[in-house]
Amino acid sequence: MPLPRRAGGFYDTPEWKALRRLALIRDGYRCVICRCDVRGKGKARVDHIHSIHARPDLALVLSNLRVLCVLHDAQAHREKPKGKGARDARFVIRGADASGMPIDPAHPWLNGR
Repeated sequence: MPLPRRAGGFYDTPEWKALRRLALIRDGYRCVICRCDVRGKGKARVDHIHSIHARPDLALVLSNLRVLCVLHDAQAHREKPKGKGARDARFVIRGADASGMPIDPAHPWLNGR
């Protein structure tokens, strides 16, 4: 799917909204860093690990998304008001959730789940 010129346009698409919801469900509506509950209006941020500008091919790939709270989302982005410096490497999901289970739904360990 080609990305709209304006980033806000992308975030208004049905494809993004559906994938965002899947990321929230996968991460249990919790920040992947501090595990705080992000249910409620304005509390959840679904972040692209690789930005849609740097990697448009990953814009709609679930494994490229992570759920963050407002604080950790701001810390992960230098362009946001509370962010300091570049993205923090500890925010990068390396293939497993907090319990050690693979994030990739196609992983053989998850067959039959």
